[in-house]
Amino acid sequence: MLRFLLVEQFAVIEHVELEFGPAFNVITGETGAGKSLLVEALMAVLGERISSDVIRSGARRAIIEAHFSITGNDHLVALLRESDYLGTSSDTLILRREITPTGSRAFVNDSPAPLHLVKQLGELLVDFHGQHEHQSLLRVNLHRALLDNVGGLDRLVSEYRTAYQQLCASIERYRATIEREQQLRSEHDWKQFLLEELRTIAPQEGEKQTLESELRRIEHSEQLFEGSATAYGLLYGHEQSAHDMLVRARNIAEQLQAIDSYFHSIAAELRDIVIRTDELAKDIQRYNAQLEFSPERSQQIRERLMQLARLEKRYGSIERAIEQHKQIERELLLVENFEHEIAELRSSILTNRRMLGSIGERLSAKRQREARRIERAIAAILAKLGMPDAEFSIAIERTPLADAPLTEALAQTENGLFAAYEHGLDHVAFFIRTNKGEPLLPLHRIISGGEASRVMLALKTILAKSDRLPILIFDEIDTGISGRIAHRVGRALEELSAYHQVIAITHNAQIAARAQTHIVVKKTTVGERTTVTARPITGHERIEELAGLIAGEEVTDGSRATARELLSNSSTDIES
Repeated sequence: MLRFLLVEQFAVIEHVELEFGPAFNVITGETGAGKSLLVEALMAVLGERISSDVIRSGARRAIIEAHFSITGNDHLVALLRESDYLGTSSDTLILRREITPTGSRAFVNDSPAPLHLVKQLGELLVDFHGQHEHQSLLRVNLHRALLDNVGGLDRLVSEYRTAYQQLCASIERYRATIEREQQLRSEHDWKQFLLEELRTIAPQEGEKQTLESELRRIEHSEQLFEGSATAYGLLYGHEQSAHDMLVRARNIAEQLQAIDSYFHSIAAELRDIVIRTDELAKDIQRYNAQLEFSPERSQQIRERLMQLARLEKRYGSIERAIEQHKQIERELLLVENFEHEIAELRSSILTNRRMLGSIGERLSAKRQREARRIERAIAAILAKLGMPDAEFSIAIERTPLADAPLTEALAQTENGLFAAYEHGLDHVAFFIRTNKGEPLLPLHRIISGGEASRVMLALKTILAKSDRLPILIFDEIDTGISGRIAHRVGRALEELSAYHQVIAITHNAQIAARAQTHIVVKKTTVGERTTVTARPITGHERIEELAGLIAGEEVTDGSRATARELLSNSSTDIES
């Protein structure tokens, strides 16, 4: 429940602090006084989009802070714990939103938090119904969602949606495979040519670099032969070779080490150098011996490099050509195996259709049962709200199909094929007749604004008793009603407050008198500045406020007496 709301520098609100009661709270005030600003501020702190235009003129930022009691809201506590935003107390949640000219920041339990998390928390806290909310009743495309929501069918709808997505996925695989088969068959001859070329050339990884290196050696074989022979002669082959000079130096060092130990290490190093020189000379000699010039081998390498160049031009690189070789082999093999794969996909689609049909049948049956229950419940509530002859009907229909291609999302049931949608097999529409003897007609063809408000209130009454949302906010849902009916609407809102905290904005005294907490909003102008104040009222102040709602600008003793009577009656449960 909402316990406390702070609003600072928000539009024409300079500073407002409000405490709310646990049951039925009502907010009243003249038209344009700023009542809806409080709701707008609350929606902002719950993560709704807000413009920097709401910052009060001359202020640096706007601040909204809300304190909630979250005892018993296990889903919300779990989300806070999972997100590591659970405060020192698991019974309290503090949300804050700071709005500046450059953007806004959100805080959860005094820690900066992403706005999407705040919005998730808000969705677990508050159900908001604006003064135009009843228009959703007139939109047939929302009727199915309302039925599922009121009927508590979300889990079964989720199970159905999973099956529907599986069917769509199998259809997509089937469609893609068919298209791929057609494409591959149209490209078969070309792919076969490419495969034969790749098989004939059979490129190997690193082959080009190896061949280019070999070709360089062949083309420079004379230079390599002469150079390696000269190097060998200098190291070993000539009379005054490096090897001979080093041997003489080693022998001298060995003689001198007998005289001076200083030459021990020198003699040892010279011995190593002689050995290493011998090895180098032999390596060069072997290299020189294997050198040969072969014009035939040179031509072979050039022809092979031309083949590889052709593949590089076609595929971009030899590595890519090797990959394409494997890919084309797989694709051509796939063409041969398409019939088997397509048969398996057809079987998968038919199996998924049957599964979807089974779940869809269960969902439809539950919708039918819930529809009858809701029809009776709404009729009873509407009778209490001044519509005793109203009959509310929920039509649930399907679209049967004799046959359809496998690429259509259909459900197979014992009664045949039916069109399938993401939410089920059913089309749902609300019908009503408000007077005896009239036919049932779609809501948008017969319902008035006041009747729509009462039907929506009836739906919300049924939903609220099974809903987890702890806070219900009604922004002027009393539009289009007055007198005895307004009194009964007030009672209905009061009854809702037995299950949830209710916050209602109203211009109606009969509704306002039913509330346990009454907050009045006023707009005042001092000098050149306008500001909005809001505070709870009781006793004489509340009587004056209710009398003002009854009489308008000029409060009379009669309107005060009526206000006292309304407050007196609000504490009793009287049918009127």
